[in-house]
Amino acid sequence: MKILVPVKRVVDYNVKIKVKSDNSNVDLENVKMSMNPFDEIAVEEAVRLKEKKLCNEIIAITIGSAKSEETLRTALAIGADKGILVETEEEVQPLEVAKILREIIKKNNPDLVLMGKQAIDDDSNQTGQMLSALLEWPQGTFASKLEINGKKLNVTREIDGGLETLEMAIPAIITTDLRLNEPRYASLPNIMKAKQKPIEKITPKDLNIEIKQRLKTLEVKEPPKKQAGIKIDSVQELVKKLHDEEKVI
Repeated sequence: MKILVPVKRVVDYNVKIKVKSDNSNVDLENVKMSMNPFDEIAVEEAVRLKEKKLCNEIIAITIGSAKSEETLRTALAIGADKGILVETEEEVQPLEVAKILREIIKKNNPDLVLMGKQAIDDDSNQTGQMLSALLEWPQGTFASKLEINGKKLNVTREIDGGLETLEMAIPAIITTDLRLNEPRYASLPNIMKAKQKPIEKITPKDLNIEIKQRLKTLEVKEPPKKQAGIKIDSVQELVKKLHDEEKVI
């Protein structure tokens, strides 16, 4: 089995982001970047499948500037076998990402696409579903457990009030949720080995994909600061405030 794992370079989840003074976007100047956490889970799951002898090749792919090669190297250090960098300086939105992945899949013929359910920068949660539609492949979204039985997949996903298990045929698209696994840290020897693993560099034009901006960010604002709480003397006063001031009862 061959697995394709898309990964994205985003602001590290431990960083407290700042908004630009003109409210046009998030300030990325001198900010630590890393792999999207949900994509780390996807890479980890692919590596575990390889360790179980259920997979013989893992291809990591990222779309972005030349700096995104660092993210690919991280995936290679965790256990991916080779990388593909689709290099562009333009913002690439979910539909174009799905179209690029479709062309990569046509060229590399993976049996399974494992990807994060969403990126923590735009929170779109669209690419996996769009890719499934473009390829007409079955999809298992928000996977918290994955089992492979020959050419069949069982995907357990969290839904309101419980768990749902889907059975689907390979090839398929799986998007990963937090409880699927806990990603490992790349060891120093594996980081050094990753430097020797191959990375193919192409552009959207090589795939006959035109980058279009279908969505426009109008304004970015920081959330309002949390106000200090107040103390009240009785239940009656609480009810009065909820009724008269907050208008919730």
